[in-house]
Amino acid sequence: MSELANKECIPCKGGVPALKGRELTVLLEQLGHDWRCIDEHHLEKKYDFPNFRQALDFTNRVGELAERQGHHPDIYLAWGKVVLTIWTHKIDGLTESDFIFAAKADQQLNQH
Repeated sequence: MSELANKECIPCKGGVPALKGRELTVLLEQLGHDWRCIDEHHLEKKYDFPNFRQALDFTNRVGELAERQGHHPDIYLAWGKVVLTIWTHKIDGLTESDFIFAAKADQQLNQH
């Protein structure tokens, strides 16, 4: 994960093919940490927290990360949980930057 987390997201201008097959498998293995690749289209992960405050704090950290990286996930916040869904909207699929952002989001768990 640290290798992916050390990279920067590159804004997608469209016109590139979405990753498929083995490319996705390799990146998902590098990412680890319970991320799932859904229909070769998007990444998803559920984070559990002991209360709403910690879930909200994590959501805010991920939101700030999204602004810095210029890469914006869908974020579902509820009591004790956050679900991140990540894909590149311009190509309606996955790029390496989606995996980079996912790795960076995981790092936000340990930030305070």
